Parts: sequence; structure tokens; C-alpha cells
Amino acid sequence: MELTWRGRGGRAVSHAPHLMARLADGSGLLVDCASRFGAGRRLVWRAAHLEVAAAAAGWAYRLIGPPPPVVEANVRWLAGYRHPRCAQDRLPDVAECFRTPTALAEGVRLLGDPIAVWPSVFHALWVGVLSVPLERPLHERTVAVACAEDGR
Repeated sequence: MELTWRGRGGRAVSHAPHLMARLADGSGLLVDCASRFGAGRRLVWRAAHLEVAAAAAGWAYRLIGPPPPVVEANVRWLAGYRHPRCAQDRLPDVAECFRTPTALAEGVRLLGDPIAVWPSVFHALWVGVLSVPLERPLHERTVAVACAEDGR
């Protein structure tokens, strides 16, 4: 999504927020992340405009700081498995295997050949079929659990 408006002197200004999310109540949320060095003047100026535009649409807008390094590393890793081909039609089996909290390596072992199964497990984490604490480094002993159908 990209918003465009007229800035100083009638010049067109556009900005695409880093994230757009639909919340459970049907409302929307736009988010921009500042860099490790903070939000620059340009982003702060655009954030003020986005906040007004989001409110007019009944949405919320947030300008937040960068994620903790461990969360960023985990999300970058999982993003490599975001393509639906990684699921390999295994998501129901993955969810069933992790119905109770299970270490990732143990679940993968129960599901079959690790070379074939790991991409499906990582995709399940990406799409929210499985949940892990992203604040800690992701590794084979990380305990995962299947999320309820409503994503909780």
C-alpha cells in the first residue's frame, strides 16, 4: 500500500508504510520502523501525515523502533521459507505433530525425512500455524506449538 499527497509547493509526496495489518476487529494498522539510528526528520514528517490519513480511514498508525536483533534474525530466517511451495501440503500434519509443545527437531523427526520436512516447519512458523518465542535464538531445541485456528 502506498499513500500519496500534496506536499510543499504542490509537489506529490508518496510513502509506503513498512507494514499494513488487518486486526481481528476488522480495523487496520499501519506501521513504520525507524532504523537503528532513530527516525529521521523525513520519516517523522511523513509519519504525521500517515497518522492523520490512517485515523480518517478508522485505522491506527505507529512509528516504532527497530526490532531486537534476535527477533530480526529469526524473522529474516523464516522469511526465506515464506513461499507457499515450502509448505509441500504438509501444514495439517505439521499442526497435528505440534499439537502439544514439542522441540522443533523432535517434531521434524516424527514427521519424516528432515531434508523434506524442515522447510514445511519453517513455513508453518512463518504463516502462524506454529508459534515459538521469537525473542530467543531459533534452534533445533526451540519448543513450538500449533496455534489455534484463529491464530492464537
